[in-house]
Amino acid sequence: MHAVNMLEAKSSLSRLVEVIELGQEREIVIARNGRPAARLVPIVTSPAEKRLGVAKGVFLVPDDIDAHNDEVAKLFVSGSMR
Repeated sequence: MHAVNMLEAKSSLSRLVEVIELGQEREIVIARNGRPAARLVPIVTSPAEKRLGVAKGVFLVPDDIDAHNDEVAKLFVSGSMR
C-alpha cells in the first residue's frame, strides 16, 4: 500500500492512476492532514461472456414456478409475446 498526501494526489493524479492501471500498486491511500481519507483502487471488470450463466446450477427453478399466474404461463407455453 502506497500513501500520498492530498497535495501530491492533486498534482500527480494522472501518474497515480497509471500506477494503479499498470498494477504497480494495488491501492494508493490519499491522506488529509496525515489521516487516511480515500483509497485509489483499480476497477475490476470481467468480460460479459464470463458473466453469462454465472448462477447456473446454483439454484433449482421448480417446474410449477408460473403455475399461479395464468398470464405468464400462457406466454411461456405459446412462445409468443403481444
